[in-house]
Amino acid sequence: MAVASNDLIQLRPEGLYCPAGDFHIDPWRPVARAVITHGHGDHARTGMGAYHTTRIGLPILEWRLGEQIYAAHEYGVPFQMGAATVSLHPAGHVLGSAQVRVEVDGEVWVASGDYKRQHDPTCDPFEVVRCDTFITEATFGLPVYRWPDTSEVARDIVAWREHCAERGEAAILYCYALGKAQRVLAELAVHTDEPVLLHGAVANGVDVYRRAGVPMIATLPVADTDKAADFAGKLVLAPPSAAGSAWIRRFRHGQQGFASGWMQIRGNRRRRNYDRGFVVSDHADWPDLMRTVRETGASRVIATHGNTDAIIRALNEAGIAAEAFRTDFGGEE
Repeated sequence: MAVASNDLIQLRPEGLYCPAGDFHIDPWRPVARAVITHGHGDHARTGMGAYHTTRIGLPILEWRLGEQIYAAHEYGVPFQMGAATVSLHPAGHVLGSAQVRVEVDGEVWVASGDYKRQHDPTCDPFEVVRCDTFITEATFGLPVYRWPDTSEVARDIVAWREHCAERGEAAILYCYALGKAQRVLAELAVHTDEPVLLHGAVANGVDVYRRAGVPMIATLPVADTDKAADFAGKLVLAPPSAAGSAWIRRFRHGQQGFASGWMQIRGNRRRRNYDRGFVVSDHADWPDLMRTVRETGASRVIATHGNTDAIIRALNEAGIAAEAFRTDFGGEE
């Protein structure tokens, strides 16, 4: 899209840039000052001079990025960056995730980062922030994406584990190590007290959440189990990268499932050769994307990644000016 020279947030080769404040939002190339919406790898990268983030999200950046120069901010408390007044507001995506509100001379822009509107016991709920221009993600920006109740999905996961137990199999569930795994563990605690086994990469993230006081079901790293252990009837959480690895071979008899919004489309499960697919997403579905735009009151919307064409067309038809920034952000990590 053509970017006006007076836009509060502009697309630059390094990422989304605020000239008035001289900072970038989730930049993908090294810059002096970065405001980070959350800790997923496509939004929080190494090489920045200084990182601004939420206080509650700081431990996640420290886990993912190591020792850096950080400035932590409370939700909703404004801070000054040059001529821009900036504040961070809950995005409901993962623990500590934030929308970035930028105000200059009475004009307000909000960059959503990744967000969702569904209930999630592991993070602060999304806060609607009124603005003139709303930069929204569109990871699942197609009408087909409509999420089921996550508590019911957790019940289905328990039933699947019980089915595997009857067959003498382990239930190996792939899910992302930051946000998704912790949400599944929190939702499972309502339906069962059976401990869950964790891949090391997942265990590290769970430890960060536990230190933040997030309640989840009891867990045990697979590395702490006996080498000759029988995993029949056990639920095991592992990152998608573990599929086909040497690590997975220790589960001699098992079924494999995947928890993701992509599982809304059955063909995705078949192509990836999973035995089960569970629809759990930390992004907004189509109805919530559209609802959020309306509730912000924005007269202009910029979609950043995902199915931007569909949401732009729908918003334009509804009388809202909508365009796209072509960014380096991914979908579900």
